[in-house]
Amino acid sequence: MLDSLNKKISIFLMVISIGYLVLSYRLPSYPYVPVDSDAVPITLGFILLILSILLFFQKDEKNEEENKLPKGEIKVLLTVLFLVLLFIILLEFLGFIISTALFLYFCSWFLGYKKWLSNVIVSLSIPLFIYFLFTSFLKIQLPQGILPF
Repeated sequence: MLDSLNKKISIFLMVISIGYLVLSYRLPSYPYVPVDSDAVPITLGFILLILSILLFFQKDEKNEEENKLPKGEIKVLLTVLFLVLLFIILLEFLGFIISTALFLYFCSWFLGYKKWLSNVIVSLSIPLFIYFLFTSFLKIQLPQGILPF
């Protein structure tokens, strides 16, 4: 029954999304905020669940050899996964702005974008914009970390 790659991956993603949703519903609620802290994680969890269900019913391509990743791409995926885990670990300590800027800079540099000035501008402007959007308009507090905001 689970002979296709899409079905195996979709089952794995469904389990992850259900676990993610359970943990999202356990987030504490805060009074006096227009959008609670669990709104974005719950929405993302349901999107992942819906997409994994759609993947389950999608047909695989006929040629399985073309679906295999080359060894060089596996190294890239594992490195990016390491950077994501490092980002998660440093998020509370360093704060959203610094940890996101470092993640964006080093991830884009590792993936081949070597123009350091462009990387610095993008790596700083995106987290600042997202932080301003969340704190000012959505009234959702993001981790401040070591910055005195």
